[in-house]
Amino acid sequence: MELTLSAEHANFRDEVRAFLDAKLTPDMRAEAARSAGVFSDGPLVRRWHKVLFEQGWIAPSWPVEYGGCGWSIVQRYIWDSELAAANAPTIPAMGLQMCGPVLMRFGTPAQKAHYLPRILSGEHYWCQGYSEPGAGSDLAALQTKAVRDGDSYVINGSKIWTTHAHFANRIFVLARTRAEGKPQAGISFFLVDMATKGLSVAPIVSISGDHEVNQVFFEDVRIPADALVGAENDGWTVAKYLLEFERGGAFASRLEGALAQVRRIAREEMSDGRALIADPDFARRWAQLALEISGVAALERRIISTLSTGGNPGPSASSMLKLKGTETMQKVTELALEAVAHYAAPDTTEARRGLTNSAPNPTYAIPTAARYLNARASTIYGGSSEVQRNILAKMALGL
Repeated sequence: MELTLSAEHANFRDEVRAFLDAKLTPDMRAEAARSAGVFSDGPLVRRWHKVLFEQGWIAPSWPVEYGGCGWSIVQRYIWDSELAAANAPTIPAMGLQMCGPVLMRFGTPAQKAHYLPRILSGEHYWCQGYSEPGAGSDLAALQTKAVRDGDSYVINGSKIWTTHAHFANRIFVLARTRAEGKPQAGISFFLVDMATKGLSVAPIVSISGDHEVNQVFFEDVRIPADALVGAENDGWTVAKYLLEFERGGAFASRLEGALAQVRRIAREEMSDGRALIADPDFARRWAQLALEISGVAALERRIISTLSTGGNPGPSASSMLKLKGTETMQKVTELALEAVAHYAAPDTTEARRGLTNSAPNPTYAIPTAARYLNARASTIYGGSSEVQRNILAKMALGL
């Protein structure tokens, strides 16, 4: 495994850092720092998306022929890592990292020509219509139906935990188009305008006080037949391909940044008349997490090194990374919560939204409790830890 950057890649890293220093403004950094969610709020997403689009760096993983950067795997890893280290706003993955690649693989020429430029520019803001009240990890149990009616499909049902549906103007949807036979063989993949008559969005406020997710209802939602991606009843193939882009990512840099923040907090907070960081038990737990994060970083780099030399890291690599990345982040947010102690108690929702400049606790404590609560879901979404362990048991251990 090669861990040292070449001169070319070091120069690219420096170029990225210079760009972030110039374009990631203090107000955007401050708003991103207050965020507790997986993705930044819609207005900040749109601002940062515009900056990256104008630079030509909005789609690092897309081929050049579709308007992407055409970067190598190592360049993309450097880019993701530097964004995380700079605490840049996090842009939702549903358009650029999910729907875009799906259209490149399964879309018709007309679908590619219409949707891909609008994903790049940010004109289309996408959300994902997969999970349902009775179909989450067991996605094949979904019951939302799409019935062919002439040159249209009519959709009825609902989707839940739909991230950023209240900001999005487009949604990709899995719906059942055939009831007979194997459940996976009767599902189709559709592209839907959120403004279509009969489609409505109901907010779900999480335990952290954030509005990130929603329930989306379809009541006789009529869409054109050419909104179907791929063949009818073959949506499971499309869905599986899309899920390859949902897991994994540059966990290590965000974990390192989060743990560094815990250290800063522990230098400010006092325990028995001394800085918390000097408490032997706290220092031991902090060091243990630092070691775990080093392991996540090594796993990421091993995967990147293998891919960059044309190798295959194996089908279980993304599951291993998702499992360790999310579970380690939960531990980091838990240690941060303990570090701020009683400062975690006040409701800081308005301060996190920038609606007030006064809060009954230090600035560093404002997002801490919300991040801890929000991170409880990280081992569920994108494939639960139980699902990842089942994949590892089967693919890696042969059980």
